Amino acid sequence: MNGQESRLTDAFRRAGHPLLVPYAVGGYPDLDSCKDILRTYREAGAGIIEIGVPFSDPLADGPVIQAASQVALRAGIRPGDVLDLAEEAAGSGVPVVLLTYLNTILAYHPARFFADCGRKGVAGVVVPDVPVEEAADLQRAARERGVDVVLLAAPTSTEPRLARIAAAASGFIYCVSTTGVTGARAALRADLPEFVARVRRHTSLPLAVGFGVSTAEQAGAVARYADGIIIGSALVDIVGKSESVELALPALRSFLEEAGQAVAAGGAAATISE
Repeated sequence: MNGQESRLTDAFRRAGHPLLVPYAVGGYPDLDSCKDILRTYREAGAGIIEIGVPFSDPLADGPVIQAASQVALRAGIRPGDVLDLAEEAAGSGVPVVLLTYLNTILAYHPARFFADCGRKGVAGVVVPDVPVEEAADLQRAARERGVDVVLLAAPTSTEPRLARIAAAASGFIYCVSTTGVTGARAALRADLPEFVARVRRHTSLPLAVGFGVSTAEQAGAVARYADGIIIGSALVDIVGKSESVELALPALRSFLEEAGQAVAAGGAAATISE
């Protein structure tokens, strides 16, 4: 990326252990409360923070995140508001990744969108509805501004497709833990370690697992073979089920601290077994 290593890749490598990556819906339940949530994530040990840009038709998101996005949209939250949230979060030194959809980027205009991302300190953007075959133009516009477009790989991806994703990827590769949409799950796929190992054979980039990781125990298990653990719906659900944000914040902190301890233990166990 302009001769420099990605800020995201660098964050994983400098850490030397698996990173916890909590997700929040930008502007949910409101702007000020979202700032408090993002601050709690940082204080609870987030290695990277992912912020979703609310969108009316989020094809990769399950019911919890869809409902939160609708609340944010009805409150008037727009991409510019989320970029402001990202700027404040990134100012603390924790890398920030946005999750958004292609229509949002096109409506904003790609060059302007990635220029604003770069100016606001956003390190990367996940675009779930853009496959690797269609990503080159976005990647070019993003890389000119020092921003990664993070590509996704799925358990159903063939070896040639994984090789293509790996060749085009930068920052890290987002390994989708299951087919379908986001959401808390009682158990992860039994073949998830094998899937991550398949992706790793094609790349030296960090691999982060998301979609469905919803407990500290699951996070610790994933830390044995992945470089990052993305937790979204479980956190958004805590906010949605709390009577107030003031009550949600300590619950979020407790959840993330427990998950962080499990991730540290899982990463240590993986290092010992290597």
